Amino acid sequence: GSAAACPDPLCCRGALRQGPGTAGFWGTYSKCDLPLHTIDALLAQLPNSTGHTGNSGSNGTGGFAAAYWTGDIPAHNVWQQSRGDQLRALRTVTALLRARLGGLRVFPAVGNHEATPVNAFPPPYVRGNRSAAWLYDAMAEAWQDWLPPAALHTLRVGGFYTAQVWPGLRLVSLNMNFCSQANFWLLINATDPAGQLQWLMGVLADAERDGEKVHIIGHIPPAHCLRSWSWNYYRIVNRFEGTIAAQFFGHTHLDEFELFYDEETLSRPVSIAFIAPSVTTYINLNPGAPQTPAACPPSPPQSPLVLTVPPTAGYRVYEVAGSYPGSSHAVLDHETFILNLTVANAAPPGTLPRWQRLYSARKAYGLPAAFPADWDRLVRRMQDDEQLFQLFWFHLHKGHPPREPCGGPCKAALLCALRSGRAADPALCRPLRPALPFPRIQELWQQRRLC
Repeated sequence: GSAAACPDPLCCRGALRQGPGTAGFWGTYSKCDLPLHTIDALLAQLPNSTGHTGNSGSNGTGGFAAAYWTGDIPAHNVWQQSRGDQLRALRTVTALLRARLGGLRVFPAVGNHEATPVNAFPPPYVRGNRSAAWLYDAMAEAWQDWLPPAALHTLRVGGFYTAQVWPGLRLVSLNMNFCSQANFWLLINATDPAGQLQWLMGVLADAERDGEKVHIIGHIPPAHCLRSWSWNYYRIVNRFEGTIAAQFFGHTHLDEFELFYDEETLSRPVSIAFIAPSVTTYINLNPGAPQTPAACPPSPPQSPLVLTVPPTAGYRVYEVAGSYPGSSHAVLDHETFILNLTVANAAPPGTLPRWQRLYSARKAYGLPAAFPADWDRLVRRMQDDEQLFQLFWFHLHKGHPPREPCGGPCKAALLCALRSGRAADPALCRPLRPALPFPRIQELWQQRRLC
């Protein structure tokens, strides 16, 4: 009932109105975020939910093994927010996840919108009122049922941690705000301001020694980071390609990925960072959903499902190789689910929204598997197969693409971005033979950034 169009950076927040141009009950395709009851309805229809409705919108799986929550809890009214607002959002959404998902373990990551001012994350050596202790301490308190004591300790120090998901699989949650181009605190030290990369190398070395595989989660994708941090992270991924089984990020609100190649030739794919679409509709996007790994499989091995929860109206389920001797713990496939807000808002009052499967990655793109080499071949196929590329463009926006089509320059920028696991490297785009100079490609790519 509030105005869906307004002069402010975020709408659907004012007084109720009558007539056209007002927000729908379940949300609106505009510069708006989602009402809390839509997120509750999303969680309620998941198979793990304590209030599982069992409608046809459910993903039909037998339950999840874990959930990866990739950050950004508060809404986008950043000019109005206080520390109290941010903590209220943190506690409210955490309580909702705990209530709806019951005993399912949730592994959160810190988003750039959790702080106020937005993007302001001082390094751990900053003390007193200017430090981020007010936020990290609240997160440790809210998430203590999900994380072990050692993880809570590093969370309080710098917003990052490691924990075991199941035997043989370790999770690392990175605080990507320590690489953010918008974090003005990094003017002091942009290389490794919290010692996080050094810590990460230690965790990966221990995992390599112990025969564990590692999933890395975070909010801001690596190629969106400051150049020095991004290139160092790329080097770490190369060094531990046999240990890092998968990477999961959010932030862009779009359904995309970033590929990593061997540093020697930049031709052999060694890893992929999956970027899940957001739950929120901001800006003009269909609601998407969370990400979750499924329960550890019995013998014979089955594939666990990982639920990823981005912060808007869509969600993704990852199928992951399960916990058995010699498992790769790699992503085998993923499915994305959305909510059609037009249909949901037109339904009679009291009707629960029906989430639907938008697509399965391997089926939609004809992938023999979901390993980095398969996604690399997809990028090359999309160069020459325009129908395939337009399908990817449709999924990129959760089935609600912009009115203007993605022509030659747009396509060159997007395909280059998909090959770029590190920032500002024209060498990664050369195999695509782009018709545009790299500075122009970068300019077009950066215009797509929302947050």
